[in-house]
Amino acid sequence: MAEAALDAVRRELREFPAAARELSVPPAVPYLDEPPTPLHFYRDWVCPNRPCIIRNALQHWPALRKWSFPYLRATVGSTEVSVAVTPDGYADAVRGDRFVMPAERRLPLSRVLDVLEGQAWHPGVLYVQKQCSNLPTELPQLLPDLESHVPWASEALGKMPDAVNFWLGEAAAVTSLHKDHYENLYCVVSGEKRFLLHPPSDRPFIPYELYTPATYQLTEEDSFEIVDEEAMEKVPWIPLDPLAPDLARYPSYSQAQALCCTVQAGEMLYLPALWFHHVQQSHGCIAVNYWYDMEYDLKYSYFQLLDSLTKASGLD
Repeated sequence: MAEAALDAVRRELREFPAAARELSVPPAVPYLDEPPTPLHFYRDWVCPNRPCIIRNALQHWPALRKWSFPYLRATVGSTEVSVAVTPDGYADAVRGDRFVMPAERRLPLSRVLDVLEGQAWHPGVLYVQKQCSNLPTELPQLLPDLESHVPWASEALGKMPDAVNFWLGEAAAVTSLHKDHYENLYCVVSGEKRFLLHPPSDRPFIPYELYTPATYQLTEEDSFEIVDEEAMEKVPWIPLDPLAPDLARYPSYSQAQALCCTVQAGEMLYLPALWFHHVQQSHGCIAVNYWYDMEYDLKYSYFQLLDSLTKASGLD
């Protein structure tokens, strides 16, 4: 009796993503030719938790015209920034039985630019990706070149962003599949970003496992070693690479349907809270994103229920 009930729950969970997709997930990420009004943004995109790419939202930013490597070198070249360093470009990712975080180096931005341009060498792969509002805290000289928030989004969401982040890195720097509790407005200033997206409703097909947290450390010989973070609890993370999924180990993922999109220079991606995303980029891509804390409303509670049922039923 109990086993039959559990099988019924599993069956419903497996059928749920397709039903949700039919109702509310677009077959491709839609484009808007101009920024929406606050009302339209909230009604048409935030409330239904749907992504979109917005064109002509950054045209008034001086950054779009100014942020070349020579400009960054002249304006903030001597400024030290936090740089994530990894042997293979994957920061905050599963490696073996560990969840491994990047080594962090403080480097002048000019040194990062030198490496990106092939004029200097540094071990591993470099990525300026410190996600704690690193733009105003580390590079305040660049703030006049853009907006401190997205006015129509701030009005729609009734709040200012929690963080404004600056991103710059090599093509080898990849963001592994994960989700955030933020409404994310991701603006590409130069180059392009490639996003692979899954709606929250695909959770039954996306595996999570618990991993011992660890950090890469650079040795004096410029090699990397993985050092466990003793005091930290185990970290739940997605072990799967959506570009080369191990379907023998995670067969359910074959039923998930990703949305793939490329965000070009001058475009802004609205990435709704709780959407799973995997990110690649062109070499030397420059981007800025705004994180607005999500509303912890019924939508959030329903996702937590879906997450809990997926775990409890053994679909993970």
